[in-house]
Order: sequence, then structure tokens, then C-alpha cells
Amino acid sequence: MEKNLYEQNYYLWLEKTISLLENRQFSELDLENLIEEIKDMSRRERQKLERLLTKLLEHLLKLTYWQSKRDYNQNKWRRKILNFRIQIKRIISNKKDGTYNTNLVSYLTEILEQCYQDACHLFVEGSGIDKRLLSSTPIGAIDQILDENWFPEFLGED
Repeated sequence: MEKNLYEQNYYLWLEKTISLLENRQFSELDLENLIEEIKDMSRRERQKLERLLTKLLEHLLKLTYWQSKRDYNQNKWRRKILNFRIQIKRIISNKKDGTYNTNLVSYLTEILEQCYQDACHLFVEGSGIDKRLLSSTPIGAIDQILDENWFPEFLGED
């Protein structure tokens, strides 16, 4: 396959690459660009998981600490929390059998601390609540955070 097809018409390049793979014509593949696309796909997937986990944690913090807005926003925050959980589970689920991809679950565990710190920063900036009131460690383990039936207890004081 022409290497410049990738630069000229990305979607045609994709179609041809898929066809070559399906027909096991491996020697015809544009391996250089195919490898880069696979790396980018993995990177994008991980970045999306980081964003979703950070937003999930930010909303769990709102539910846990922001009393003055809790009564009015609690249902909206719970709905967003559920939405973030669903999106994360779709990414980490194996399409064939519905089990979780252990590498992606491990990745979520690996990034939990940093995402929690980012969520704390976003929450403090948005709420004005003193960061010293927040837990310095994540408010739950990754399996608990992703559990659709788990919500943290209220700990805050305005």
C-alpha cells in the first residue's frame, strides 16, 4: 500500500488496511502508520479514562463535601456520577464476554491517586471549600468508585 495514502486520504487508508488485514495480505500493509495508529488509539483510550475518572471523582467530592449546594444539586450529581461510571465501564469492558479488561482496570488503579488530586483541585476551585477539609487519599478503592450502588457519606461542612 502507498505510504502517502495515509496522508492524502485517511479513511481510504483505513478501509484498505482493514481489507488487507482481513485478507491476510500482511506484506502489503503500511506497518509504520498502522503501528502509530494503534499506539494513538491506546493513548486516546487512556486519556479518556483519565478524564472520566477525574470527573467522576470530582462529582463524588461534590456529593461528599459541598453541603450548601448538595440539596439542590444532589440528583444532578448522582446522575452525572452514574453516567461517568457507565462510560468508564463501556471502555474497560471486553466486548465479547462483558468481563473487564484487566489491563485497563489496573491502569485505573494506577492513575487513581493522580486523578483524585486533579479532582480535588477542580473541586476546590469550583466550590471555594478549603482543601484541608478533603481527604488526602482517594475516597474509595477503584472497585468501590465504579460501583453503581455506592455513594460516599456526606462529610463536609460549609
